Amino acid sequence: AVVQDPGPFATVQDAGRPGALADGVARSGAADRPALAAANRLVGNVPGAAAIEVTLGGFRATATRDLWIAVTGAWGSVHVAGREVDPYRPVLWPAGTDLSIGTFRAGVRALLAIRGGVAGHPVVGSIATDTLAGLGPAPLRAGDGIATADAARHPVPPVDLWPWTPPPTVIDVPVAAGPRADWFTPAARRAFLETTWVVGARADRVGIRLDGPPLARTADAASRELASEGMLPGAVQVPPDGLPVVLGTDGPVTGGYPVIGVVTAAGRAALAQARPGSHLRLRSASPRR
Repeated sequence: AVVQDPGPFATVQDAGRPGALADGVARSGAADRPALAAANRLVGNVPGAAAIEVTLGGFRATATRDLWIAVTGAWGSVHVAGREVDPYRPVLWPAGTDLSIGTFRAGVRALLAIRGGVAGHPVVGSIATDTLAGLGPAPLRAGDGIATADAARHPVPPVDLWPWTPPPTVIDVPVAAGPRADWFTPAARRAFLETTWVVGARADRVGIRLDGPPLARTADAASRELASEGMLPGAVQVPPDGLPVVLGTDGPVTGGYPVIGVVTAAGRAALAQARPGSHLRLRSASPRR
């Protein structure tokens, strides 16, 4: 296939680079991993096969041979050979015809899986694009070719439609207590879980800044400095201005701000579909004592 228009931003993403954080390499990979696994399953690929992560829609490409595809994740119109098709189902994309993905009406990122998976040259065991470190292939541009790999392991399933719903307008995000939660006042810890936060303008694969009431540190912690510590995707850091930042799949692997909470895997997938202005609620995933 040949990319005619990548839209605002489109990258190659797979299951990422697990196990390399100690070497300073972020996990990266698809921001919405359940959507990646679903798209691959629909075309008979292994769950972590590389696919195209389309941001905000506007993607268009031409098939150079017959291909099976599936589109999952964000909600927008999908047309193949001029005919509108449903997301979350396998679709035959005939040679010489166009695939177009319209501007998303809900959510941020869609995963376009192609039977066989997208081919590329692995870097630290993955062909995922890391937007912070610059690892992996460059973001897609008009004229780029998309080659397929050999990740197909199963027949294209006879599925009429995969159960799915568009991303909600208010996103519930499960979060566990962080290692530095005790640096914050009881009122701040309550506000962290009781506020309906607004996703700020700074929201991408590296991190998402949340707008709401600043979270105050305790009197003791306010005068303390924190040495740089290891970070994971989903870590919720709180800079001195008190507004939390949720680290994304391409986020830094170290940081010097206290972590008040850690978003679960399910929560990170939900956040992958949060656009600036979206509302979200953080729900405690920690065991009650």
